[in-house]
Amino acid sequence: METKTQLPIPPHFDAQKVGEVWRVPYLERAEQARDWAKKYNIKPAFEDKERTCLLLIDVQNTFCIPGFELFVGGQSGNGAVEDNKRLCEFIYRNLGSISAIAPTLDTHTAMQIFHPIFWINAAGNHPTPAATNITPEDIEQGKWKVNPAVAYSLKSDYETLQNHALHYVKQLSQNGKYPLTVWFYHSMLGGIGHALVSAVEEAVFFHCIARDSQTQFEIKGNNPLTENYSVLRPEVLEGVGGKQLAPKNTRLIEQLLAFDKVIIAGQAKSHCVAWTIDDLLTEINQIDPLLAQKIYILEDCTSPVVVPGVVDYTEQAESAFEKFAKAGMHLVKSTQF
Repeated sequence: METKTQLPIPPHFDAQKVGEVWRVPYLERAEQARDWAKKYNIKPAFEDKERTCLLLIDVQNTFCIPGFELFVGGQSGNGAVEDNKRLCEFIYRNLGSISAIAPTLDTHTAMQIFHPIFWINAAGNHPTPAATNITPEDIEQGKWKVNPAVAYSLKSDYETLQNHALHYVKQLSQNGKYPLTVWFYHSMLGGIGHALVSAVEEAVFFHCIARDSQTQFEIKGNNPLTENYSVLRPEVLEGVGGKQLAPKNTRLIEQLLAFDKVIIAGQAKSHCVAWTIDDLLTEINQIDPLLAQKIYILEDCTSPVVVPGVVDYTEQAESAFEKFAKAGMHLVKSTQF
């Protein structure tokens, strides 16, 4: 097995700016990345004998910058910012060992099943974000119903949407998923919240140039009729009558399992990270359970959803990670590589 040493952190990296939004100076960073590769003899990724992929789950402003819509504060209250400081340092230190980086981008428009505009109650009011879960009983009893006004934009008729909504929340409950949570508008396509965290984007771009390895962005979550916590599949695959809602991301599953190592980090530990890894484990168990041993989870680069006084998903996150470790996946710190 080839051995590679950890590299120093490039001088442009400023840990104090990780919690801020700013423009990456691409041309300047590209020149620095090429010089850095020469100085430290960093080879192009295609020469790697052992191929390693870094899968970054939803490292976007909407989840990672304080004051943005769904900031993941974790137990400390500043979780995602601290996670991303470690993540940037991990990328820079291991430039020569990471063959490819695949960031996922949670991607939404306003009229989606988990946003307030999709639902109304008898008084015509929309649900309160983050404080509303919608159950099959809520729909059957008329507490919440699909907002008739969204049918036009979604190119559907109202009855079809209402039938889908009931089917959808029933499927969630039968499959042991989280209930349908109405979230704040977030990860809005075309908005600042959708973008990668600036410091992480800079590190990923630096890697791309230094290693001649195209960053592989993975869009998820843009189907209006289903949630997509996991990048590998939507929460519900089939609509009413067994009609496919959205497909599994079979291409990415096959790609990931072709690498020698897959390292995973991102937000949130209790939701998109946990469900992505869980779906990957399901695929692994169908092929060869020993493949779980090639998965490494950077547990100090991910935090659970915690809304003080409202909800705390820490326990669910820890339980999921215990399951992954028992299956043979490695829970590691970013400083270990």
